[in-house]
Amino acid sequence: MENLKTNLSLESTALNTDKYIETATNVALYVKDYGKGKPVLLIHGWPLSNEMWEYQVETLLENNFRVITYDRRGFGKSSQPNFGYDYDTLTDDLKAIIDQLQLVDVTLVGFSMGGGEVVRYFSRHKGKNISRAVLISSVTPFQLKTEDNPDGKSEDEIHETAKAIKNDRIGFLDGFGKTFFGKNLITNPISTPLLEYYRMLCSLASPIATLGCAQSFSTTDFRKEMVTINVPTLIIHGDNDKIVPIEISSNISADLIRDNTFIIYEDAPHGLFYTEKDRLNTDLIEFLNS
Repeated sequence: MENLKTNLSLESTALNTDKYIETATNVALYVKDYGKGKPVLLIHGWPLSNEMWEYQVETLLENNFRVITYDRRGFGKSSQPNFGYDYDTLTDDLKAIIDQLQLVDVTLVGFSMGGGEVVRYFSRHKGKNISRAVLISSVTPFQLKTEDNPDGKSEDEIHETAKAIKNDRIGFLDGFGKTFFGKNLITNPISTPLLEYYRMLCSLASPIATLGCAQSFSTTDFRKEMVTINVPTLIIHGDNDKIVPIEISSNISADLIRDNTFIIYEDAPHGLFYTEKDRLNTDLIEFLNS
């Protein structure tokens, strides 16, 4: 009976309000707004959609936070225009959500590609109404191989990825998903049905958005912008991440952001929002309540 009361209480405070928010460029963004309390805004990774946060939303609600998730333009249920996949436009979309929902004292959480929007929000919009930031498996600060970033990915590698997406997008997503979650002959951290579900979510993205966003997160240099993050920041990354290696991302971000807590998940892959969900949820709640 006690469990039933708890579940009913959670349902009463966690009513989901689905809505569309229109941006200045007439793009409709699909938004889910759950619960009450201090807002936590979750930005999904590429090429997923807001549903990737399924295993975090309930925990955040149980701990009395308001939770906002949304589909980036071109993904999930949002509009799929043939333009606007640069970080300036994507971050202006984020600001439209914050402004129209009148959010204040926000914790902004970005996973993988979403980490770029977190950083750009501080440099472009001065971090307005943000009190904390979280970067999970983030692509920041810079992925491209250059003379002053010798460990990044080469232009040839980026072009080969784009070529594979154009040639067989669903086939690419199938292989990408296995690497994403660290699934191989030795380790099997995710069931086949769940892996297929995530592949389905990725397949709903527009091909133009998939390619445009891949170009953006692969080539955008955030190094000079990292210092604009002026709030307490939690950085989480797996040291077995084959999609966004920790050596060229969070290891560097931790040196560039002044006030940060950096947690390394040993042997964790890129998709740790699922494979390490219990630990991630514990660390998130501890940071939010600190």
